[in-house]
Amino acid sequence: MITPTTEKISARKHLQHLKDKGEIMVYRIYVEKKREFAHEAASLKSEIVKLLQIDGLEELRIVNRYDVENLDKSLFDYAVGTVFSEPQVDIASETLDFSIADHVFAVEYLPGQFDQRANSAAECIQIISKGERPTVRTAKVYMLKGSLSAEQLSEIKKYVINPVEAREATLEEFDTLKVDYEIPTEVAVLDGFNQMNEEQLAAFLAEYGLAMDLADLKFCQDYFRKEDRDPTITEIKVIDTYWSDHCRHTTFNTTIDSVKFEDPAVQATYEDYIKTRQELGRTKPVNLMDIGTIAAKYLKSKGELSKLDESEEINACTVKIDVNVDGEIQQWLLLFKNETHNHPTEIEPFGGAATCVGGAIRDPLSGRSYVYSAMRVTGAADPLKPVSETLKGKLPQRKIVTTAANGYSSYGNQIGLATGQVDEIYHDGYVAKRMEIGAVIAAAPAENVRRERPIDSDIVILLGGRTGRDGCGGATGSSKSHTLESLESCGAEVQKGNAPEERKLQRLFRNPEASKLIKRCNDFGAGGVSVAIGELADGLEINLNAVPKKYDGLDGTELAISESQERMAVVVAKEDVERFCQLAESENLEATVVAEVKENPYLKIFWNGKAIVNISREFLDTNGAEKHIDIEIPKHGDFAKKAAENFTDEYLALAGDLNVCSKRGLSERFDSTIGAGTVLMPFGGIRQRTPNQAMVNLIAVEKEHTSTCSLMSWGYNPFIAEKSPYHSAYLAVVESVSKLIAAGASFEDVYLSFQEYFEKPMRDPKRWGKPMAAVLGAFKAQKELGVAAIGGKDSMSGTFEDIDVPPTLVSFAVTTDDVTNIISPEFKEVDNNVFMFTPEYDEEGLPKAESLKAIYKAIHQMIKDGTIISAYTPGYGGAAEAVLKMSMGNEIGFAYSEDVDLEKIFGYAYGAFVVEVSSEAIDNIIGADIIDLGKTTAEKAIVRGDERIDLAGIEKIYEDKLEPIYSCNIETADNKLETFRYETSERLHAKVRVEKPKVLIPVFPGNNCEYDSAKAFRDAGAEPEIFVINNLSAEAVAKSVEDFAAKVRESQIIFIPGGFSGGDEPDGSGKFITAFFRNQEVKEAVTDLLDHREGLMVGICNGFQALIKLGLVPYGKIMDIDETFPTLTFNEIGRHQSKLVRTRIASNKSPWLANAKPDEIYTVPISHGEGRFIASEELIQELAENGQITTQYVDFDGKVTSDIQFNPNGSYYAIEGITSPDGRVFGKMGHAERTGAGLYKNVPGDFDIGMFKAAVEYFK
Repeated sequence: MITPTTEKISARKHLQHLKDKGEIMVYRIYVEKKREFAHEAASLKSEIVKLLQIDGLEELRIVNRYDVENLDKSLFDYAVGTVFSEPQVDIASETLDFSIADHVFAVEYLPGQFDQRANSAAECIQIISKGERPTVRTAKVYMLKGSLSAEQLSEIKKYVINPVEAREATLEEFDTLKVDYEIPTEVAVLDGFNQMNEEQLAAFLAEYGLAMDLADLKFCQDYFRKEDRDPTITEIKVIDTYWSDHCRHTTFNTTIDSVKFEDPAVQATYEDYIKTRQELGRTKPVNLMDIGTIAAKYLKSKGELSKLDESEEINACTVKIDVNVDGEIQQWLLLFKNETHNHPTEIEPFGGAATCVGGAIRDPLSGRSYVYSAMRVTGAADPLKPVSETLKGKLPQRKIVTTAANGYSSYGNQIGLATGQVDEIYHDGYVAKRMEIGAVIAAAPAENVRRERPIDSDIVILLGGRTGRDGCGGATGSSKSHTLESLESCGAEVQKGNAPEERKLQRLFRNPEASKLIKRCNDFGAGGVSVAIGELADGLEINLNAVPKKYDGLDGTELAISESQERMAVVVAKEDVERFCQLAESENLEATVVAEVKENPYLKIFWNGKAIVNISREFLDTNGAEKHIDIEIPKHGDFAKKAAENFTDEYLALAGDLNVCSKRGLSERFDSTIGAGTVLMPFGGIRQRTPNQAMVNLIAVEKEHTSTCSLMSWGYNPFIAEKSPYHSAYLAVVESVSKLIAAGASFEDVYLSFQEYFEKPMRDPKRWGKPMAAVLGAFKAQKELGVAAIGGKDSMSGTFEDIDVPPTLVSFAVTTDDVTNIISPEFKEVDNNVFMFTPEYDEEGLPKAESLKAIYKAIHQMIKDGTIISAYTPGYGGAAEAVLKMSMGNEIGFAYSEDVDLEKIFGYAYGAFVVEVSSEAIDNIIGADIIDLGKTTAEKAIVRGDERIDLAGIEKIYEDKLEPIYSCNIETADNKLETFRYETSERLHAKVRVEKPKVLIPVFPGNNCEYDSAKAFRDAGAEPEIFVINNLSAEAVAKSVEDFAAKVRESQIIFIPGGFSGGDEPDGSGKFITAFFRNQEVKEAVTDLLDHREGLMVGICNGFQALIKLGLVPYGKIMDIDETFPTLTFNEIGRHQSKLVRTRIASNKSPWLANAKPDEIYTVPISHGEGRFIASEELIQELAENGQITTQYVDFDGKVTSDIQFNPNGSYYAIEGITSPDGRVFGKMGHAERTGAGLYKNVPGDFDIGMFKAAVEYFK
């Protein structure tokens, strides 16, 4: 047993004595979930016992520890029950008895890491106090009971602590949280650098861990010899970053001196590439980049790609589009980008994946567009393998895939990004290094985007987040060994991402006034200030002393190259600086002047009055010494699928194949409906089981409405790629484009972007042959089909020891169309004919381009005229996979035609289409090479001749495969259920009539539904106003409180929108919002609105969480809460849930539900992690009797249920919404504001509950 020593006890007593005297101001509180809500602890215990096979662990408790400084005791005591804990679900205590556990250890973030829990706690307290922000430090305490050996305890710690981001923490109390930083004043000049010989330069390269090679370093030496001075370490680090593979694609720009072919098909394509170069008059060296981009140049020379938007800015792929806005055709820009974060996600999955999507967002965002949708495609090894088989030095695949999914979804959900497609590719090669791809779509009115070359005297403003040691250690952090003490003040920071900050950037750039002031913009990624600002103009003078810092102690090198996230660099005219900074401040953003554009083409960076970087633009733009390589391309392997022998066995095996089986448990943690523009849900049919093949969203128009939608899809098969990168790349293009066509898009104006990810090629000609074969395959596809890759991203680091990732070229295809043309893949009706349209294939097994284009045209026409009502283009699993997945959404069976052989059913059929044709349109079929595949049936089975596969049985295999990793079919608690019903024809109505009621919508850091909420009320006839809460300083908080209270007194309705208040931290939702509303001025204004002015109030999702934690529901007033109050807590499944659910009206007492009737069923989007309504039995019955329970989750039969498929969070009595006693305050989890024409076309339902119209009518 653990027992504190006498010395430790006396030390604690001494600390307490000093606290009592007021000499020490660090307060500590321990917060633990009550046993019935301790899901995190239960889940971790299960993983330790089952995965690590440590049976001796009997009990595990997780306790959150908070240490707080710089606040008075009364404020701390108040924060214990309002910020650090929630009385209904938590136990808070000042001490923790370690002696009741056999083993205790604590874990904290490494110094400098962004800790959202601590950050949100500090911000919450500041909102309450309106004073200075306190210092908060957090840790997790793990208390274990059981007979554990030292080795087992070590194994548990290794599983829990990722040393890249966290460390074991002391259990002792702190006398202060203050860190004393060494303040550096100079960076080193590398005296003698210019005199170094080759051997010394090689040693220098190794000592500083540079990415450049010896030839590059010699090239640098030649430059500085001409400059007649030795460089600073900062200059070397900056140059190293500029010339890195990440920033300058040095591998793809390596000159190819010769190619030896053993594959005639690849050679023929290479010869065509050479002819194309000659036709275009290309004289630049042959390299992978040229092969990858030449098809676009060729098509442009032929008069194609007229809608391509080209500029000097380095943003995302950009095309001009027509958008139908309320019947008027407007000129817009569509931007899209794919991004990888493979290495960071491999070593720190949560932060790596979060910043993957963050980085993807900032590219089109820097193009002044609003990013509204995303897809995620990842690559992993088998996550079902035992943890014991994990390679040394690696995290377990299970840990990587689950933590990365949580990281990406957490960030994307907070930023307000509808994630329309999530898929994961499984191949053993990805054990070498994970693949983490985020791809995003954005749009903006063309008139909002101003692109001008900066001129002398223009100013560069740094916008957004502060600077720390993200992704770098700089001269102090990475150039010396560390002790625990030195890490306190200069530990390198792993990028975590701060989504609420990025959301603010999104809001600012959506403001036309702000956008039109920006001449040029760049986001911060690799290279930090030196690259993000350094690329904006040829001549720049940057002042590092002006760069806002997260903490002291950063030296000039670190400030120059830090990769801190959520920052933008914008160029504005000198006379526009003041106005731009005002607009930034109005969005709760810091904006700082950090640089000036100069005519002299030198990058100059100043720190402490000295130029620590002074490099000519001409030299930087060389990208280093020219690289050369000879390449060999061997004969490709046979990539045809192994022939099937038995229909039933093959089908069942296919359903359980990792690359076919259900990813629903993975996908449903990603918000798919934010923005109220989702045309196709990730899973379609009444049962939401058929995965879509393309992500389809309405163009994000802020206040008006549009019928124009964007589509994005992807294509890639690693098992073809490992045999032939060339054929795989061609087929990836075909697959991605075909998915767009299957969704109803036209083949006109389709654009591509590639994600290349290959093994480290070193100097091996055959290893270089893989990426070269792939880009040649993609070149052939682009040229023959007439579609161009106008962007892409390459990563050439997929090697771990002797293991390589499969040769990866993922094709992303993008286009726009009208929403009326969009269809979805699930079978719609029984007794319909199903055909397969197949293109002609050449001797290489590739679809012939002309044949394929003819099919595209025919399919689109038949979709448009209603002949085809569902379509699916076969991929990895052939027609068999298509039929299986098409059947599941509406549980419609399928009977194969008897003459269709197994090769047609199970073989690859890229470019083919499996289509359902309505029985009355059978005569409208056009096209050649049509196979009568079979018919849809009422019998819930897949049948071929005498063989019958029950749909329920095969679906169980399909759904169960990844259930241990990504659960979605959990057994739920057996809670009491009752169908509540309260009907009245009499309800409240405002005595004072208001023709156009004012709706006040506060936006706190983390809220993201304000646009949708305002639009819903505007459409209903109200006048919404979005009010951004500013907490940049104590004065700003006080002013926000005062101004908001005044606005409440002018409004009739308050709408608290959904989102993630403070990132749903500290450990609980809505605390940011509740802290604000508890301010006396706001509380009084809200009380006046409700008690004296007959006002209304609504909270949806995060807003509902705030209302219930304020007491506004169910009590109708702001109250101090205790453990007897109802609350909303973590979903029973233990993760975020996003889908469409069915809710039944239980009461129409509330004026919000004047247009609804009891027993009516409405389908509503949900997206939340904490939606589980809990309350005492007595209170629930009281609410029911008073008509305060408005809505309940129901199944297909309209019955209230605890089934996880229908009740997404495990709410008691399946309660989805409640009101105040008189019904004027309404809280609900489902996003009733996310409705509109053209949405959710693949899931039937009635979506408009009429609540916004009813609220407006209440005042009329």
